[in-house]
Amino acid sequence: MTTPAVYLAQDPTLADFGHDPWWISLIKVVAAFVFAVLATLLGVWFERRVVGFMQVRPGPNQVGPFGLLQTLADGLKMAFKEDILPKGADKVVYFFAPTISVICAVTALAVIPFGPMVSMFGHQTPLQVTDVSVAVLVILAASSMGIYGIVLGGWASGSTYPLLGGLRSSAQMISYEVAMGLSIVAVFMTAGTMSTSGIVAAQAGSDRSASLGGFEFFAPGWYAILLLPSFIIYFISAVGETNRAPFDLPEAESELVAGFMTEYSSLKFALFMLAEYVNMVTVSAVATTLFLGGWRAPWPISIWDGANSGWFGLIWFFAKVILLVFVFVWLRGTLPRLRYDQFMRLGWRVLLPINLVWILALAGIRVLQKENSDAVRWGIIGGALLVILLITLAWPDRRKQPPRPLQEQVNARPQGSFPLPPMDLVVPPSPRARRGVAQRQPANVGGGAPDVVDTTSTEEKED
Repeated sequence: MTTPAVYLAQDPTLADFGHDPWWISLIKVVAAFVFAVLATLLGVWFERRVVGFMQVRPGPNQVGPFGLLQTLADGLKMAFKEDILPKGADKVVYFFAPTISVICAVTALAVIPFGPMVSMFGHQTPLQVTDVSVAVLVILAASSMGIYGIVLGGWASGSTYPLLGGLRSSAQMISYEVAMGLSIVAVFMTAGTMSTSGIVAAQAGSDRSASLGGFEFFAPGWYAILLLPSFIIYFISAVGETNRAPFDLPEAESELVAGFMTEYSSLKFALFMLAEYVNMVTVSAVATTLFLGGWRAPWPISIWDGANSGWFGLIWFFAKVILLVFVFVWLRGTLPRLRYDQFMRLGWRVLLPINLVWILALAGIRVLQKENSDAVRWGIIGGALLVILLITLAWPDRRKQPPRPLQEQVNARPQGSFPLPPMDLVVPPSPRARRGVAQRQPANVGGGAPDVVDTTSTEEKED
């Protein structure tokens, strides 16, 4: 009886997939879809309750216990609303755009490991729909394709604000997809695999020994601690990828009414909302898998031998995902929306250079761990110091230059510029101001002295 327990505590490998009966695979697919729908229903309720607590108000608390059925009631009301089709819309693309976003968001959940090997109706199977050797690339591809739903939805609406929201979304995808991909490269380098189940297995154990420069030390098992810069960059990029505040520029209501989904209503609008919340849960699940040990129990719960066996992995996995979703809601209730230039500058001029330098440093550390020659080690250390010195010398000066004289600025203007008014120009008074002064003064008839008003009463004149 002890053999199955030991087997259930093992990590699934690529060899464990593809052998399930068709009905178990169908159960897994349906469970992933139900998880996506429930994540949306409970995610909206969770966000409204948390933001309400931050703003010292109750939030939804009338429909159902603790207001849990409020989102379901809102969804039913939205389904029965009138479905409006703009006159200038491309009907085919307008219909399929929200469908693309939802399908891509749900597809990414197929390669997320929810738990270890379990017994399901007498069959040993991993708590994961499927896994491939490039599973993380499948997640990146699904998230990239999901942006097409937003871009096509904004273009097909035949309106100005949705088009601007779609253009913003495309620029946002290009900017932050690069930073997200580079942050995951560090995980590949450390784990040695792109399989999601393999990455979770690589983070097993609370501590591990490592050597650097002849010194032995213990490194943490979670990549969120071991690869802290990659985890921070990934999470910032994930907020930008999911169009969440403070990076919700494609749907900025203060600038674009509702952005790319301004012309959508009824179920099509609900599909876009479903895709947004499923994306938020998906990137949180990916962060849990790549950086927080996946379904494995955190310390000190991991001291218990049975914490990572059986169905207990679902508990630890959902707890970590809910914690990351709370951070998403926390950011929305705390930070204001960024300007578009600030948003682009953060992606290209901050996250990307830091990511490249961090990957270069990590590659050097990996080489130092494998090389035994002191000359190679000192050569890499010297090269790293030289790179740091060059970056320091080339770093732009933040001090403001003293302003140049006005005449010097005028002389430095290129030929063919717009003409400038005279520097000593005196603005004449407004004609409207002249009329106001004339109305306040008595009229001077005949050009002589102004008439004196006789204030003597009639009775005094008769006397």
